Amino acid sequence: MEFPPDHRPHAHAVPPIDFRAQLNDEQFAAVTAEPGPLLVLAGAGSGKTRTLTYRVAYLLSQGVRPSEILLLTFTNKAAKEMLHRVHELTGVEQARFWGGTFHSIGHRSLRTHGETIGLSRTFTILDAEEAEGVLRDAVDETDRGFFKDKTHPKPGPLHAILSMARNTQLPLAETVTRFFPQHEAVIDRLPAFARRYAERKRSDNVLDYDDLLEHWLEVLRRSPETAEYFSHRFRHVLVDEYQDTNVVQSQIVDLIGAHHRVMAVGDDAQCIYTWRGANVENILTFPDRHPGTVIHRIETNYRSTPQILALANGVLLAQPRGRAFEKELRPHRANSEKPYFVQAMDGREQAQFIVQRVRGLLDEGCSLSDIAILYRAHFQALDIQLELSRLQIPYQITSGVRFFEQAHVRDLVAMLRFVYNPSDAAAWNRIAVLLPKVGDKNAQKLHSAARDHARLLQQDFIDALATDDVASRVPKEAKEEWPKFTASLSQVREMMRTMKPHNAVEIAIDGWYGDYLKGAYANYVSRLDDLKSLIGFAGRFEEMQELLAQIMLLNSETSDRSADPDADSLRLTTVHQAKGLEYAAVFLIGLADGSFPLRRAIEAGDVEEERRLFYVAVTRARDELYLCFPKVNTKGGPAMLQTPSRFLLELPSDLYQPLRVRRTTSW
Repeated sequence: MEFPPDHRPHAHAVPPIDFRAQLNDEQFAAVTAEPGPLLVLAGAGSGKTRTLTYRVAYLLSQGVRPSEILLLTFTNKAAKEMLHRVHELTGVEQARFWGGTFHSIGHRSLRTHGETIGLSRTFTILDAEEAEGVLRDAVDETDRGFFKDKTHPKPGPLHAILSMARNTQLPLAETVTRFFPQHEAVIDRLPAFARRYAERKRSDNVLDYDDLLEHWLEVLRRSPETAEYFSHRFRHVLVDEYQDTNVVQSQIVDLIGAHHRVMAVGDDAQCIYTWRGANVENILTFPDRHPGTVIHRIETNYRSTPQILALANGVLLAQPRGRAFEKELRPHRANSEKPYFVQAMDGREQAQFIVQRVRGLLDEGCSLSDIAILYRAHFQALDIQLELSRLQIPYQITSGVRFFEQAHVRDLVAMLRFVYNPSDAAAWNRIAVLLPKVGDKNAQKLHSAARDHARLLQQDFIDALATDDVASRVPKEAKEEWPKFTASLSQVREMMRTMKPHNAVEIAIDGWYGDYLKGAYANYVSRLDDLKSLIGFAGRFEEMQELLAQIMLLNSETSDRSADPDADSLRLTTVHQAKGLEYAAVFLIGLADGSFPLRRAIEAGDVEEERRLFYVAVTRARDELYLCFPKVNTKGGPAMLQTPSRFLLELPSDLYQPLRVRRTTSW
């Protein structure tokens, strides 16, 4: 291997490592590649981390100094694990490397070079809550009435909009249209907010999380001497999970790696974070930006059976030609069963089948913690959570809290509880404090005033809320919203009296709370999907008291948060959260068009990331894979027939085998 002449062995001798014996042919070729632009396409389960780790060890064995290697990752944990392994292999201490997340290395760089763009070395970093506070003040200075409209984004979602624009380097208008369409009405007001926010941070000598990247890139662009220093110092730049880089991160790598001794390791087929700003074009165009790039494919998969990999390869083959790197996962393991295609009548029957099969897996010696149920969106797991709770099968949700414990679901349920029983002060407090400047004490005072007024005039409690006597006690910041709030409660009450529970749920979502939700959360669309799934759930009940009792019972059965996180329990997770993990058996649920891929992706004409998500999902399974399709959807109310996911239909049918659901109610 030819290294530049200044790469001579140094004081720290690296113990001999038999790289040939430790690596397979593909890994060995990548690890020992000549210096230069290298793109390592590491398929799922192929030993990506091992390849990066041994590359660092190999460079050291060739006389490269630790200080000449820059290792960029997406989590500090990943960097620490790799450098710990390097230490075990070579004896070189972790502290001698520059290794860590883009943001941590950016922070380190700005401490020493930030003055080139007028940044004081004494800057401090805002946490997320503090950054939102500075933004709130900046908006108030620019447009004092902005946050009074509850459909406008609150400081948290507004910060998310600005952050996405900064990380994607897209204009604010395009960012909103593409990622936050619910806020298109305020597009024209955002640039002034962004400018004032930046001015406030500069005058306070503070940075937010995104500044660590943006300012680092600015230093490299505005100070050629600094860019040259980094490029000369870090003769080898290694990037983990390169497919997850955003535009800013990619540009940083290109500037520091102007010498083109960059090893980018990743898999374009696993780029599933565009909603965080990741740009698949970065990996697809890497060879264009780094002429002479040598591509290494690491395709031997040690995780899954040949039959599961055949299906995964079928997913890859369905990608549009020319929009992805060609690759084929090759099995290392022996033959086994094909993946199973399971048709169920609806979500409930799907859940019953899964529990039945889980019991079979346990009888066969599988542990609960080695079984995962994966889904595209949180609301799709409602039926399986209900079934597991009913049968007292322990489970953990690694993609967030249990369905009925989510804040927005609890809000809506509290509204239903209060309307059904206006004496429920706890339910009232939960929804009342969502109004501007209404705290717990104010909420209690308003409840007492309405109760007294209703008793005095023998009036309905909810009607009493709308009277002048009660409205006069509402904080002035909430006075404008109060009539809409009380009108929404009245509409829900009317539905409870005259219609079914699902009608009351639907009108509650469409009213005041739906408007509140729009401004309160950056991921408004997915939270709205959660709430809409409650309509279908409520459709199973004839009386509101039955629905509310069932929800409360479920919460009490599943709310023991002191459970040992290491205990043996079934794993429920979104596909996004499952990336990088593996399980003996995987159940992929809700495989219907409109659920996976999601309807909004279909309508936007962009299902490629959804297909990549499907690929990530099927490659989580080691031994058994169950592809579950519920034929009927009851999420939003009336039952609707569904068609199987296009990702299933585009696969050759000989890649999976049908598995009949045995209908039984005995368990």
